[in-house]
Amino acid sequence: MSRSGVPEAEVPCFTSVVELMELLRGSSDDHALRTAALLRRTHPADKELQLAGLLHDIGHMLRPGDGVRHAVLAAQALRPLLGDRVARLVRAAGAADGAGGPEDVPDDAEAVATLRGAREAAGTSGPEAGVLEDWRPLLELVAAGSCRAANAIDPLGPPRGSITRTG
Repeated sequence: MSRSGVPEAEVPCFTSVVELMELLRGSSDDHALRTAALLRRTHPADKELQLAGLLHDIGHMLRPGDGVRHAVLAAQALRPLLGDRVARLVRAAGAADGAGGPEDVPDDAEAVATLRGAREAAGTSGPEAGVLEDWRPLLELVAAGSCRAANAIDPLGPPRGSITRTG
């Protein structure tokens, strides 16, 4: 069982940008694209925040009708591909919907407030949404950085077998 109380077997996990893009193509809602576009304009240097805007509702696509846990599921599914910060922002954004609690607000509470504000602004109006394919290079960039960061901890992975010294 995961920390969120969701059984591990139930938690989907994205392993590639291609897989993520396929799921996103299935959505006809431009709200996420408008949210990300707003964040791109207001916070051009914060790529992870922009992606959190793009992906904040992905939990609804992963498990339709599971409104209470959608943010938790989205965060768990995105973390291996896009890293901890994107996952924390997506989860915290869902806390506004009642999907999380105070423990879901990450250290960068200002970014969470910005993301929530962009979600609301994109719901009423917003910039031209653009097309999903425009976001692929940024998804690939952040995914590559997340992979490097994970490997930087221990590039060889966990030790195998025992090490014995002779001599």
